[in-house]
Amino acid sequence: MRAKSQRLVLLLLAVGAVLGAVLLAMSALGSQASFFYAPGDVAAKGLPLDRAVRIGGMVKPGSLRRHPDGLTIDFTVTDSTPHSIQVRFAKIAPDLFREGSGVIADGRFQADGLFLADEILAKHDENYMPPELARRGLHKTESLE
Repeated sequence: MRAKSQRLVLLLLAVGAVLGAVLLAMSALGSQASFFYAPGDVAAKGLPLDRAVRIGGMVKPGSLRRHPDGLTIDFTVTDSTPHSIQVRFAKIAPDLFREGSGVIADGRFQADGLFLADEILAKHDENYMPPELARRGLHKTESLE
């Protein structure tokens, strides 16, 4: 009988330790979470001014404007709704970033509605091939060997 109660106590301690570890991990990750918004979501829910967020959509054709400093760019992100988000980014843009392409931006909304991006990620289509492979004349289905 004593061995049975010891096993039960050890099992309960193990379950408690695992539960404690999961709760600690969730609380640590909760502060690092980045919420994703499309322009239609922002229009429906309002501007999330209190935290870092991630927005995504398409770069509206004709909206890209470069500042005289040669680094800062302004552009508009749209989605399938008639809504859009004005974005400002003051770092070097990725090579794949262009009008009409998909984009994801991390940053914060300002009270005036402008989104100040800290990082932008440009999406490519399924036909994209890295320049190194294109120079070597490889196709997507071929091996690098």
